[in-house]
Amino acid sequence: MAAKLYATVNSVAEPLVLERSAPSAPWSFTEEDAPDLVRTGPGMYSLVRNGRSFKVLVLKHDREAGTVRLRIGAHCHTVRFADERSRLMEILGIDRGARAMVRELKAPMPGLVLKVLVKEGTEVKKNDPLLVLEAMKMENVIKSAGDGVVQKIHAVEGEAVEKAQLLLSFA
Repeated sequence: MAAKLYATVNSVAEPLVLERSAPSAPWSFTEEDAPDLVRTGPGMYSLVRNGRSFKVLVLKHDREAGTVRLRIGAHCHTVRFADERSRLMEILGIDRGARAMVRELKAPMPGLVLKVLVKEGTEVKKNDPLLVLEAMKMENVIKSAGDGVVQKIHAVEGEAVEKAQLLLSFA
């Protein structure tokens, strides 16, 4: 049985569908007017679609988030990949718990707040940087654990915080 992979480009509603016949086989597009994509070097590809040729450069590949950031010609695109199981869970709404809002952010360790990177009212997504905390002479970028809107900033730049001290509240 062929495995399917769904690629959503820039959050467009209808994903591109890729298939492969075996685990070691390459992925290929299923549509009749599918683009021709050929690897030309590390992180570089040649794309031919509708008779036009484009250079594709992979800017960032985030395996954890299942995304790839690409530059095609002069434009940047984010492609999110999902396997059949993940896609079905998304369609059925089972993944909504993973996108649940975070209510508060507490300090993971004692340290000094160097910089607050968000403002009250800022909408944040999972893994967005929120603040920089210096601990043991290292700068740590504290990221959002989920989606939310910053309701109140309790942390003050330049002030020390204790472990588990409230830094931000989310609505």
